Amino acid sequence: MKTNIGVFFGGRSTEHEISVISASQAMHAINRDKYDVTPIYITKQGQWYTGDALFDVANYRDVPALLKQCEPVYMEPVYGDYNLYKRNRKMFGSPIVTKLDVVIPVLHGSNGEDGIFEGVLESIGIPFAGCDTSSSANGMDKITMKMIMQACDIPVVDYVWFTDKEWFARRDELIKKIEDKLGYPVIVKPANLGSSVGISRVANREELIEKVDVAEKYSTRIIVEHMVDNLKEINCSVLGDCDDYQTSVCEEPIKSGEILSYEDKYMGGTKSAKGMQASQKRIPADLPVEMSDRIRFLAGETFRVLSCHGVSRVDVIVDDDTKEIYVNEINTIPGSLSFYLWEATGIPFDKLMDRLVQLALKRKREQGMKTVSYDQNIFSLGGGVKGAKGVKSKG
Repeated sequence: MKTNIGVFFGGRSTEHEISVISASQAMHAINRDKYDVTPIYITKQGQWYTGDALFDVANYRDVPALLKQCEPVYMEPVYGDYNLYKRNRKMFGSPIVTKLDVVIPVLHGSNGEDGIFEGVLESIGIPFAGCDTSSSANGMDKITMKMIMQACDIPVVDYVWFTDKEWFARRDELIKKIEDKLGYPVIVKPANLGSSVGISRVANREELIEKVDVAEKYSTRIIVEHMVDNLKEINCSVLGDCDDYQTSVCEEPIKSGEILSYEDKYMGGTKSAKGMQASQKRIPADLPVEMSDRIRFLAGETFRVLSCHGVSRVDVIVDDDTKEIYVNEINTIPGSLSFYLWEATGIPFDKLMDRLVQLALKRKREQGMKTVSYDQNIFSLGGGVKGAKGVKSKG
């Protein structure tokens, strides 16, 4: 019997469409002689559907029509229950659509890549590829990520962070702090979005106010970073787990403006989005060997200290004036799963997907060796329970 892989994608995210593209690429790359594939599409409203029509990316041009061809489904939040259930049950027949063996989340951005969905999977206990709840959350939040990087001596650019409520309550104080610590130009970012959504370059105070007002529409936490003017952006993918991983060749994305935009990443200069592999880039990046080795080392260290798993992409900034290298961010579920970087490294897409399945099963085996509870029932020991309402304590 083949292993049944459940691929989850879509979701309540500004990166919904990119997730659909990445998942379509991944599902078509999976070796069907070895695996069965069950697509689970999460709508922008958070409802789950499955069906063969979800395999064809062209069907998403008319989502209401697509969903009429699909089955609404859900999973029970019960540990050990890996079944996918019909939401609209009939009086006769099985309520189960299929049983999943492994899950590969291909969800980008908030409510999917940030640990929320991973927490659901951990509650169910199903093997899944990718970062767990805590590493997903830390990797997605640009503020906590940079705090961890600094604590582990991984170089990051200087920054100031604050909440949306702080911005409205003490804006002038925060502006002064930004100007004193960072100066201009700076980059304004929502703390927990990817794909360059809500990110702006700022050259003066007026622009700072305007762009923070834009960023706070996407996130409750904002980060403002020092802008490296003469910069080169380099990406490197990492595959494995935090104790055993490998790094890919490096790539240099080609940006059309001062920062790499959503269009640069996904539109590739055309109207037909094909995922991250459509963007303009140099693979491998034209770098000195020593610099390439340093970037790959920092990418691996970022993956390690965040306790990552599966496949990630680490984006770094090279200051072309000083040749200093800074880790910018990590994408714990990268666009197109960075398959093009692994193909350039010598790992075909189908082998990458196979590796993710094996990593999921390996982690599940290792977790099964850990103690999560004690057999002893303290309620059977007698002697009362201190603090329990209506119970007299003996002590």
